[in-house]
Amino acid sequence: MHADTYRHRGLRRSLVEELRRKGIRDERVLTALATVPRHLFFEPGFQQHAYQDKAFPIGQGQTISQPYTVAFQTALLNLRPTDRVLEIGTGSGYQCAVLLQLVPEVFSIEYNRVLFETTRRRLHAFQLPAHLYCGDGSLGLPAQAPFDKILVTAGSPAIPRTLLRQLRVGGALVIPVGDESTQRMMRVVRESEEEFVREEFEEFRFVPLLGQAGWQK
Repeated sequence: MHADTYRHRGLRRSLVEELRRKGIRDERVLTALATVPRHLFFEPGFQQHAYQDKAFPIGQGQTISQPYTVAFQTALLNLRPTDRVLEIGTGSGYQCAVLLQLVPEVFSIEYNRVLFETTRRRLHAFQLPAHLYCGDGSLGLPAQAPFDKILVTAGSPAIPRTLLRQLRVGGALVIPVGDESTQRMMRVVRESEEEFVREEFEEFRFVPLLGQAGWQK
């Protein structure tokens, strides 16, 4: 289960070179992706897909994000070594594991109870010290706020004000916003208590953000 072989490490190096060719420039992020054994976030029968630059189904209608997407979003956060990060959408736990290579404290919320329990066991087995919660991630985690950075790994119909209010001044929210088929990556920086600066980046396709401030199913 925990095998990370020389072959796996070679496949990760090749994946990182592919991401570099596709425009990812943040060497800390690339090192994090080179470190985390993505194949261990797949069921054993599907591990041959782990080092292809593509998303892959993980059950419960969810996917493990494409490595390029993980790298792109993580780079947009401009993480500092002391940042407290909130992740909305734990999923397989892969993005959370990448974040933990870069910052000491990650809080992560998963909407789906079955996925939450599976991923909690996985991250515990890997001895990754994430703070995991099951609940409505679209509402954030006000009891632990403020956060330096917030990362949303599901497509939202709008930027939830609840999340903006949980940012520290100087902090940033990275979130894909759009309809249920395509979203544009956004970064919102909190310049002051009342002032937010928004930037737009390229388009992606995510599973929908479920919850009160997301898509209500």
